[in-house]
Amino acid sequence: MAQRKGRRLLLVPLPLQGHINPMLQLAQILYTKGFSITIIHPSFNSPNPSNYPHFNFSCIEDEFVLTESSDLLSFLIELNAKCVEPFKECVGKLLQSDDAWEEPVACLISDAICHFTQGVAHSLQLPRLVLRTSGVSSFVAFAAYPLFRQRGYIPTQDCKLEEEVEELPPLRVKDLPLVKTEEPEKYYELLHNFVKETKGSLGVIWNSFEELESPALTKLGKEFSIPMFPIGPFHKYFPSSSSSSSLISQDQTSITWLDTHKHNSVVYVSFGSLAAMTETEFLEIAWGLANSKHPFLCVVRPGLIKGSEWLEALPSGFVENLEGRGLFVKWAPQLEVLAHSAVGAFWTHNGWNSTMESICEGVPMICMPFFTDQKVNARYVSHVWRVGLQLDERIERGEIERSIRRLMDPNVEGKEIRDRALKLKEEAKICLQQGGSSSSSLEDLLTYILSFTFETS
Repeated sequence: MAQRKGRRLLLVPLPLQGHINPMLQLAQILYTKGFSITIIHPSFNSPNPSNYPHFNFSCIEDEFVLTESSDLLSFLIELNAKCVEPFKECVGKLLQSDDAWEEPVACLISDAICHFTQGVAHSLQLPRLVLRTSGVSSFVAFAAYPLFRQRGYIPTQDCKLEEEVEELPPLRVKDLPLVKTEEPEKYYELLHNFVKETKGSLGVIWNSFEELESPALTKLGKEFSIPMFPIGPFHKYFPSSSSSSSLISQDQTSITWLDTHKHNSVVYVSFGSLAAMTETEFLEIAWGLANSKHPFLCVVRPGLIKGSEWLEALPSGFVENLEGRGLFVKWAPQLEVLAHSAVGAFWTHNGWNSTMESICEGVPMICMPFFTDQKVNARYVSHVWRVGLQLDERIERGEIERSIRRLMDPNVEGKEIRDRALKLKEEAKICLQQGGSSSSSLEDLLTYILSFTFETS
């Protein structure tokens, strides 16, 4: 543990599982480097302070409710509109507190999607950095939306979905980070604000590493005149058991079940904390897994299947007929699962956390993105880093079975993908070692934060 620096950092996570995890991991990294940490958060999806007794937590008032039927876009717009005043009041009190006099606040670090924090930070003359919890490559696509509209890529047309986006190869129109909405202008406005206020910050912290996304970092560096700090993978700074802040109870039977299986024999399936599908789609997935004849561990969280509580859609006797070859759980300790020697492939939605965790364990991926940056991530996994296969958009049991066999059965293609995955795993390991790219970038970040001269008034 580094000597305390006598400076405090204010961190603001977006209150969704995939964003809370990396923000708290970043907080832990900075704490071990000597900074004191205050987490400012809405009461919705509030992190459990008892899990982080070394941090301070400050809750701002909110009226947000996100359920299975909620519109994620509306939620993000509402959060950025309604949090401004309570957030400003909260930060103002923190800056005038006795703690702030004893440990001056060095800066604010907010999730990039919480773009409302830029105006508040500016009004208080408080330095602001942002954390982008997804990859650099997808952010390049977000930043290019005005160009995409100008070139006619969006709004998308079915006849152009396979068309290549010449400005950002190897993306196709269908890979652009869109969401299904009847109000696309609101989505474009959200993207505009989030990109503009990121550009207006004093720097961007990335949960990525230079060897993985060097071209995207170079491209963004030419467009943004602010420092970039790729210091990831965050979760690899700590033992796996200490770097998860899951909002859902994890089923540890996953690990004991994996212990009974051979090396690289199991397909792990998880689609994250927000995706949803129909019962018909889930049945195709279940039958594709069963027909592949490979053991599988499948996460079916409550809310994943529209109109179902859990596994009611499965036909009678389905689980019993697997004879132990398949296990369904509501949530799994993913870091431990991916690190388990029995896991040979990860069928994923390609959220950035899941993608990075799979890369760090050298586990090849079967890609099935649902929305936004997941589409870009999946394309990069399958066509740039070439450590996985992407399923066709149509969820069909035969295609699922063939994809699993391509990756898991003994064959040249599967071996080549696995070899590239293991090589990328080694690069992810080296970047965190002394003198590695992420280690050096972290040192640059610490020096940069300590250069800020902010005084409470």
